[in-house]
Amino acid sequence: MAIQLVSKSRCFNGEVRRYSHLSSSLQCEMKFHVFVPDNYDSKENLACLWFLSGLTCTDENFITKAGAIKSVSQGGIMLVCPDTSPRGTNIEGEKDSWDHGQGAGFYVDATVEKWANNYNMYTYVTEELYNIINIEFKTKKHSIFGHSMGGHGALVMALRNPTKYQSVSAFAPICNPTQVPWGKKNLGGYLGQDNLEAWNQYDATVLANKYTGVDKINILVDQGDADEFLERELKPSALKEACEANPLLSLTLRMQPGYNHNYYFIQTFVDDHINFHLNHLK
Repeated sequence: MAIQLVSKSRCFNGEVRRYSHLSSSLQCEMKFHVFVPDNYDSKENLACLWFLSGLTCTDENFITKAGAIKSVSQGGIMLVCPDTSPRGTNIEGEKDSWDHGQGAGFYVDATVEKWANNYNMYTYVTEELYNIINIEFKTKKHSIFGHSMGGHGALVMALRNPTKYQSVSAFAPICNPTQVPWGKKNLGGYLGQDNLEAWNQYDATVLANKYTGVDKINILVDQGDADEFLERELKPSALKEACEANPLLSLTLRMQPGYNHNYYFIQTFVDDHINFHLNHLK
């Protein structure tokens, strides 16, 4: 469980740090970024906001591109940015496609033999790294958000673990992966083409339809209406319909005119998301 400091830089009222560690769930060395506010070790109930990145990204993308640290610093909370897949596993074919394999772990626990020893990003984020952060930084409360594939991961993790996360939001998430090409490729590849019951455990729309938790979940989703993947891959309307039918879920879906799928979109609305989570974490 030991983590090693790779780099650190002063930023606003805290430090941006990168750590590496040997992951037991992924069976390889992993890196992650954090923003740690000043005097974090003296804070009671230190809150932590997680961001899950999308296809092809690493732990570096959001923390360097999103312009989020100022708001996180002002809120006095920690930010955690994991990687999107195992690295250096040398699985045959894992680099053949940009949207499956390395950089595209899809936040599932793989069951297909080829991937099963390494591609367990669901367990890595919700258990292994979650526990590391709690122990190393004495965090007490957590919220989660993400973009695209990472938005899918954040929604799934919050719906399956409502006691672990105080709130959830997403930028342009893959909302109904069992019904779209990206989802079918990755769920089929990692879980098996005919294992539809397992697929449903990683589909936010399916989970929203079935959610029966004790606590109501508030969800914020921003989606650009000029997003090139909107109709083919993302399907926010499916999630909206599921949430409207479930009184335990409250979805605010904001269609943002003219925005597409990139980090300019995220930069524009990231403060709204951080403030949304601060309201739940504090």
